[in-house]
Amino acid sequence: MDSGVWGGQSRRASDAVAGGAGAFVALGGTLFGAAVQLRQPLLWAAGVYVALLLVGLGGGWLLWRWRGPRLPVLMLSLACGAMAGAGLAGWRATAYAQGALNPSLEGRDLRLTGVVSQMPQPGEIGTRFRFDVETAQWADASDEAPPMVPPRIALAWYGDYGGMWEQPAERRASVARTVGEVHAGQRWQLTARLRAPHGNLNPHGFDSELWAWEQGVHAQGHVRAGARDPAPRLLGTTWRHPIERAREAVRDAVFARVEDRRQAGVIAALVTGDQGAIDRADWDVFRATGVAHLMSISGLHITLFAWFAAHVVGALWRRSSRLMLRLPAQQAALEGGVLLAALYALFSGWGVPSQRTVWMLAAAALLRLTGRRWPWPHVWLLTAAVVVAADPWALLQAGFWLSFVAVAVLFASATAVPGEGRVGALTRLGRFFREQWTITLALTPLSLLLFQQVSAVGLVANALAIPWVTLVITPLAMLGVAVPPLWDVAAGAVKLFALLLQALAGLPFATLSMAAPPPWLAASGVAGGVLLAMRLPWSMRALGLPLLLPVLLWQPARPAVGEFDLLAADIGQGNAVLVRTATHSLLYDAGPRYGLDSDAGHRVLVPLLRARGERLDLLLLSHRDIDHTGGAPAVLAMQPQAALLSSIEAGHPLQALRPARRCEAGQRWTWDGVDFEVLFPYDSDYLGFTRPNAVSCVLRIGNGRATVLLAGDIERLQEAALVSRTPGLSADVLLVPHHGSKTSSSEVFLDAVRPRIALVQAGYRSRFGHPAPEVVARYVERGVRVIDSPRCGAGRAEV
Repeated sequence: MDSGVWGGQSRRASDAVAGGAGAFVALGGTLFGAAVQLRQPLLWAAGVYVALLLVGLGGGWLLWRWRGPRLPVLMLSLACGAMAGAGLAGWRATAYAQGALNPSLEGRDLRLTGVVSQMPQPGEIGTRFRFDVETAQWADASDEAPPMVPPRIALAWYGDYGGMWEQPAERRASVARTVGEVHAGQRWQLTARLRAPHGNLNPHGFDSELWAWEQGVHAQGHVRAGARDPAPRLLGTTWRHPIERAREAVRDAVFARVEDRRQAGVIAALVTGDQGAIDRADWDVFRATGVAHLMSISGLHITLFAWFAAHVVGALWRRSSRLMLRLPAQQAALEGGVLLAALYALFSGWGVPSQRTVWMLAAAALLRLTGRRWPWPHVWLLTAAVVVAADPWALLQAGFWLSFVAVAVLFASATAVPGEGRVGALTRLGRFFREQWTITLALTPLSLLLFQQVSAVGLVANALAIPWVTLVITPLAMLGVAVPPLWDVAAGAVKLFALLLQALAGLPFATLSMAAPPPWLAASGVAGGVLLAMRLPWSMRALGLPLLLPVLLWQPARPAVGEFDLLAADIGQGNAVLVRTATHSLLYDAGPRYGLDSDAGHRVLVPLLRARGERLDLLLLSHRDIDHTGGAPAVLAMQPQAALLSSIEAGHPLQALRPARRCEAGQRWTWDGVDFEVLFPYDSDYLGFTRPNAVSCVLRIGNGRATVLLAGDIERLQEAALVSRTPGLSADVLLVPHHGSKTSSSEVFLDAVRPRIALVQAGYRSRFGHPAPEVVARYVERGVRVIDSPRCGAGRAEV
């Protein structure tokens, strides 16, 4: 009898182990299926995804009840999980895609009525806000059927912003006041011009289209408020979106109370989640010291809030015997902590990182409430699967990988001490520093892959910043909602915090920038970092060094001697072309400035140069126009060794950052067997020019086998002069002059150059209409392949 009993227990234990392994594999399968679906270039019909989801869920339920051979069960569990994950991700994508903006509506004026659904973001040249559309009509009273507009759009309401960032501050302020006072919950009727969400497509660049997709924004546009447009009308204030109204009221109260706007921005960000309130210079310091994650409502804030709320709820619950009889205090504390954390996430804007944390906390709490004690890999994988089920596109976000890899590292490197009981403050402090060291070491390779830089002072900065921000600044900022004078105390704490970070950021080698390693090498490096940080014998930890060092020493391949390559970055309406030889690099133009606090340098070129491990020898700015020089200050700050060659005048502000040598025809140099020659302008062209385009620097690059011509913004007169002065002007690749403007790419010029490939760098649906259809037609007639950045993204050529 005993043997039978023990045999039954053994079989039940074996079944439990098999079931646990099957669940683990199935959860991993859901992540794999969602990842495969995200890589699919085209969506299938919605019915196919629904079928996959139902088959995956039904098969998983049957496998849970089937006690068959272990290997087949595991393989089928993986397949069912993958089908369920792919089906759910694909079904959600098809449902979202059905709400996309009809392309025929792009560029047409629409009369929209709707409600401001999110806290507006005011700026010096206008206001940005989300708009829930209720009704839509044609602005020109067309007889066509009423347009079908997506339910949620993102709008910008600008003042008279033409050339605004070149105007003095007092002029910008007066123009900004022409924008209407927009507040959450208001109903407006306004005229807008919409377009589909469109982002720049560059290697290692930010995917703004993915961001808009995750936010549920199907269209973007701007309010038409010119003299010939119907004036926007405020129709009233609704009771809709009360949380957003409260957030806006708190943010405005912070800025009204705290005089220093930089300190107020940090407080507002910590309370309401408005990251746009933080000054860009402060963001640079936060990133340099590795504490940027503390300045947004991230998983750390939500988790700490849940922990604090659970303790408060539990303490209050224990004071009532009646409540204790209805529900145990531990269970009430757990449920209350998760619920209050969800409310905090809602008040902070319900951002994607907050959503992920709430789903993760809810999944972990559900396990505890149901009495399940899963091993940590199962818990970790379950929370990841729940987050991906709620947001399949999280797999494409850096924050997801940093958060979940950090949690896995802490789980894997922690070791429980039986019977340890309560521990002292010094022990807890030691654990805190060890956890910080573990996470820093393990996430360094992943940070290099995602951001191409690591803060060398991050360990020290976080050790000081985490307790200061979470235990001092954040509580004071949140309590200030009820007691506003506490915001003044919080501002003082922020000032001390900023002074410390500035001192750390100013240290030599405060940040380490390296080229982005390939994904497989980064994964190897993460494994090496985990091994080094775990509590293992040093003989085993040493095995992490061979895995970690290749990541730190990684260098991308460069052209061979006598060869060169170029990358025409996707920077919108402007020029920026990176040219590399075996040991040298040149950047031709630095892209546009998008606004007072945003330019192509910070948003595109600096991350791109860092990811490729570039050290520029020369920055060549063709002329002074802001769509060619807007990103130059950021590039020059990142590349202090780069020389500057340009046609900008002696009094241009860039001359104070880096004295520029004037470009003139006849300047020549050779790098690694590749010839560079400036063809235009001549010295005489500087004497009588009336427009900056007339002195655009034209650069020819060749190696005897192929030639590239970078033509800046020259127009027909300059093209004719270039043809007459330069025999043998032909080139294989041409950077289309003036972005394809009607004033350039004359027939005489094209017949002289005879390019095989024409690169167009222009903005998506730019108000200038570049490239002009008749200009594109001239290239097509000559059999030239036209590659334009709005449709193709960054263009690359190896010569």
